[in-house]
Amino acid sequence: VWIMVEPFLGNVRGEEKLFSDNITRILDRLLDGYDNRLRPGSGGGITEVKTDIFVTSFGPVSDVKMEYTMDMFFRQMWVDERLKFEGPTEILRLNNRMVDKIWTPDTFFRNSKKSISHNMTTPNKLFRIMQNGTVLYTMRLTISAECPMRLMDFPMDGHACPLRFGSYAYTSSEIIFIWRKGLIASVECPKESMSLLQYDLVGQTLSSEMIKLNTGQYSVQVVYFHLQRKLGYYLIQTYIPLIMVVVLSQVSFWINKESVPARTVAGITTVLTMTTLSISARQSLPKVSYATAMDWFIAVCFAFVASALVEFAAVNYFATLQANRLMKDRARQDRLEVLATGSEDDDTISSDSSFQEGLKRRNHSVSCSEPGEIPPTPIFLQQGSAFPQIPQLAGTSRIDSYARILFPLTFALFNLVYWYIYLAKDTMEKAR
Repeated sequence: VWIMVEPFLGNVRGEEKLFSDNITRILDRLLDGYDNRLRPGSGGGITEVKTDIFVTSFGPVSDVKMEYTMDMFFRQMWVDERLKFEGPTEILRLNNRMVDKIWTPDTFFRNSKKSISHNMTTPNKLFRIMQNGTVLYTMRLTISAECPMRLMDFPMDGHACPLRFGSYAYTSSEIIFIWRKGLIASVECPKESMSLLQYDLVGQTLSSEMIKLNTGQYSVQVVYFHLQRKLGYYLIQTYIPLIMVVVLSQVSFWINKESVPARTVAGITTVLTMTTLSISARQSLPKVSYATAMDWFIAVCFAFVASALVEFAAVNYFATLQANRLMKDRARQDRLEVLATGSEDDDTISSDSSFQEGLKRRNHSVSCSEPGEIPPTPIFLQQGSAFPQIPQLAGTSRIDSYARILFPLTFALFNLVYWYIYLAKDTMEKAR
């Protein structure tokens, strides 16, 4: 058996050596006289570079920096007739060392802020040459590109983040870029490769453009990634707490107007809480000069909370006016009673002395003796004092009765209009 296997192994090794020698001769012949400084068809036709992208990871997206990061396989394919060959194989599968020896497109990403070509453990590049001279060149890249955002509909907004690439030195009369699989399938974004927390990648739009610069006209490929923001985080962290604070501020309408400390503390606390929530909601956004959808909601909620505090001030003010009016009426009534008493007792004392003594007796129960004088602060407005000194002021204020109905209905109507407007309309940015 060993005698039969040994010649077979020898034949296999011989065929492998012969195949390797053939490939080596093909490569030597391809590179013989090859000038990698000249593009294919130099001095004649236009070089067409076909491209496509496979996204392996998308995200994160930064609202503050207005940029996004993606990891991808970037593929380029072109025809170089100088690399035609004939041999035992149809495709030459080579490593990255061959890339430096032939011409490759000078492709760059126009709106990238930072680009990384992966080199671990070796440069992540794929290079193949077909018999007809077609070259396939693939590399793994991580790109951080700018994404201009208009945040007027935040946090119900959507953005079209562009990725633009093309030749750096060759104009459109020398190199033209083409989507290899058409405008629909040339960019693949598998769902399992998405690593977005605040956005949903709902699709992408591809196009080819011509950009005219001072140095000439260039072919540019553009892909827009459509990102729709997720609303759940902002509902939990901002919207629901804001609504709860407004509801708590309206609870004060059901507290008796005599409980001045309780209603004052409730109003001031809700105003301060609203201020804290509005500040924290803006920390994750860039300092834009216009109002976002969340800013409008916060402003209206703040107006409701502040109005609840102003409403109690109005209740307190009108209650004070009513108390003063009642005290003046009582003082006038007491003066008339004193005059009546003095006229009945004119046999023993004069009416003037009776009037003066009656006033002195009434001063113990009435704080002011003349109708024109301003009485002091009502007793029920003083902290820790009891209200029943003036029974006519007990009960619910008419302003509180109206506020218990108008405030909740108005706030509910505002929420209905707000959410209908922003959830019904298309907030996705158009590709610019």
